Amino acid sequence: MIKKILIDQKENVYYWSSGDLHTSLGKIKESDILQGGKIKSHLNKEFIIFDAAFSDQIEKSERGPAVILKKDIGNIVATTGISKDSRIVDVGTGGGMLALHLANISPHVTSYEKSEEFCRIAVKNAEKVNAKIIIKNKDAMEGIEEKNLDLVTIDLKEPWMLLKEMYNVLKSGGFCVAYLPHTQQVQRFCSEARENKFYVQKVSETMEREWIFEEQKSRPKNIGILHTGFLVFLRKY
Repeated sequence: MIKKILIDQKENVYYWSSGDLHTSLGKIKESDILQGGKIKSHLNKEFIIFDAAFSDQIEKSERGPAVILKKDIGNIVATTGISKDSRIVDVGTGGGMLALHLANISPHVTSYEKSEEFCRIAVKNAEKVNAKIIIKNKDAMEGIEEKNLDLVTIDLKEPWMLLKEMYNVLKSGGFCVAYLPHTQQVQRFCSEARENKFYVQKVSETMEREWIFEEQKSRPKNIGILHTGFLVFLRKY
């Protein structure tokens, strides 16, 4: 588990767990790292140190298939308003990035993944952050066991195949959120959702562009995080 984050004067980030840290800007002793704050390496280069957070642990998790990004996860969390009492099912775990963020809010998260390889990666990542989550190596198309759910998230090529199942397991007003890369998928999903007693609350894409603020100047970073996928938010009625 990552315990400390170190950032050097060039803004390079280091993830520390134990032992002395060797960098191109010099060696830092373990005892100095544990003190935190501002310290200097044996080459007199300055570093800042602080405790690692959940987001830092996730950043260094093992990757499997393409992952949903934090900008989209934030949209899901804010729009659905989940809490510590929310009952959630995540379909298509992949490496577990979305499921682990959801589990960091609610201890009632179950995730379905039919691939044994991806399931192994997700379980390993969950163990690293001590996540309270149930990961099932099972195809959700065969049925979802959990009922009276507040939220179901889906990251599958054909999420419309699960609409009837979603209707059965969600509570009234519950959310179904699908992550889809292509407009054709969105069009079909929305069309079939309306036929299955779902209200299409919104379809959105989230874009992010960081800015750099330095002495006497500011500018946007050259490359932003633009289109990665669409989020389709459904409500059961």
